[in-house]
Amino acid sequence: MAGDIRIYLNERGLSLPAGATARDALRAAAMELLPEADAGTALITDGRGLPVPLGTVLEAGTILRAARSSRRAADADV
Repeated sequence: MAGDIRIYLNERGLSLPAGATARDALRAAAMELLPEADAGTALITDGRGLPVPLGTVLEAGTILRAARSSRRAADADV
């Protein structure tokens, strides 16, 4: 029987159902970043700083960081 898993997003502990994705973590704790993550102007990274796709299924103990990207959008003037 699947239970909850404990993950951390921006140093905040969350309990999510087993099978939850990075998108679910954003929805639970940083909803304001979800549209930006979908658009590519906000990033989710793991504890090592590597990008995590929104559809990634999380494991118990996962550490995530979500923040707006400091890079310009691809269509901005350079």
